Amino acid sequence: MSEFTYASSGVDIDAGERAVALMRSAVEKTNRPEVVGGLGGFAGLFALDTAKYRKPLLASSTDGVGTKIALARALDRHDTVGIDLVAMVVDDLVACGAEPLFLQDYVACGRVVPERIAAIVTGIAAGCTQAGAALVGGETAEHGDLMGADEYDLAATAVGVVEADAVLGPERVRGGDVVIAMASSGFHSNGYSLVRRVLDRAGLDLTATPAGLDRPLGDALLEPTRIYARDCLALVDQLGVGSVHAFAHITGGGLAGNTVRVVPAGLEAVLDRSTWVLPAAVRLLEEHGVPRTESERAFNCGVGMVAAVAADQADRAVALLTARGVPSWVAGTLAPVDGEASARLVGSYR
Repeated sequence: MSEFTYASSGVDIDAGERAVALMRSAVEKTNRPEVVGGLGGFAGLFALDTAKYRKPLLASSTDGVGTKIALARALDRHDTVGIDLVAMVVDDLVACGAEPLFLQDYVACGRVVPERIAAIVTGIAAGCTQAGAALVGGETAEHGDLMGADEYDLAATAVGVVEADAVLGPERVRGGDVVIAMASSGFHSNGYSLVRRVLDRAGLDLTATPAGLDRPLGDALLEPTRIYARDCLALVDQLGVGSVHAFAHITGGGLAGNTVRVVPAGLEAVLDRSTWVLPAAVRLLEEHGVPRTESERAFNCGVGMVAAVAADQADRAVALLTARGVPSWVAGTLAPVDGEASARLVGSYR
């Protein structure tokens, strides 16, 4: 009678151990001084320096990359989706003013290919380095009975800290504030189900460079999500919570749909499209059947993060962000309105 093994059932322990060995160096480079222990424990340990804070609040966020992974698989390029994963969680954390401290990832796959898993986690480590967060652990699960051999999915949870009297949000926003827009690096990690439908229907070639783009379409679509965490924290550090009132991470739901989340009742965020250029890749999808109204709900349309800032600090905020390599500009204002909070786009893109 033949013997049953875990490997013959679809779980290769040896491959998993090799993947850990390949990623170890990248993960260890993300360590902060507060990290206790190393890779391989049953739990990640992080020594929060409570003496550093007056009244610390812990903030947490969980997210994934979504169907952008299908594009990475189609192009067989897996070294950047980890950056996307980190961005989606840490840029949510910083929206309330929290500094990202550490992150844990979860990789589910149909089959452990050590080099592929290592590429993914090396990307996660790179994202953590950009955000200043430690990668204190994670899990790689081989689920051959649930997923195809080359399928995988990613998720992560990050934890951050913010002083209780420095939490940002709609409670701080007031009429007369300006909205500072921070440029996105591309589609980030939202709208890819729609992107892929357009690609399939229009028969667009991912290796070709369409008019208006400066690189192959596949490269543009895989461009990793910009991580704003350290830049937003620098803005708060330099201007103070008296001047920086809120951040909104522009993800699913688009610019207006996410900006309104930090607008209090009685105010309206009026965002002027004429202050920036609609990205060529978005225009390309519109040319192939995506209505403008849908673009502005599904895609960030060139703006990945916004800040509500006191008007007298707007120029300083733009200068600081631009000096840090984040193209930024005044995109709108907070104006009084009767009734519930709202946000709307006006004007035409350049």
